[in-house]
Amino acid sequence: MGADARIALSVGQARGAVLVAAAEVGLACAEHAPARVKQTVCGYGRAEKAQMQRMVKLILGLDEEPRTSHEADAFAVAICHALGSPLVGVIR
Repeated sequence: MGADARIALSVGQARGAVLVAAAEVGLACAEHAPARVKQTVCGYGRAEKAQMQRMVKLILGLDEEPRTSHEADAFAVAICHALGSPLVGVIR
């Protein structure tokens, strides 16, 4: 994403819109760095996409790996959030 400034700008705008919409309805948001998600799910902060797909399948007990890396990423972020320390919320 960082290689193309137009994509980075579009993603930033979309992210901002989502955060504003969530704030307007009182919905709490959490952010997790990609390396932290990979570390939590795979045990290695620089895991490849295929590794993420395999680990998501194993952790969630799925019959098959997520079809796309985007699907695996969404599951991985949810896993990271669910396994996050309750103290993280207190620190914020």
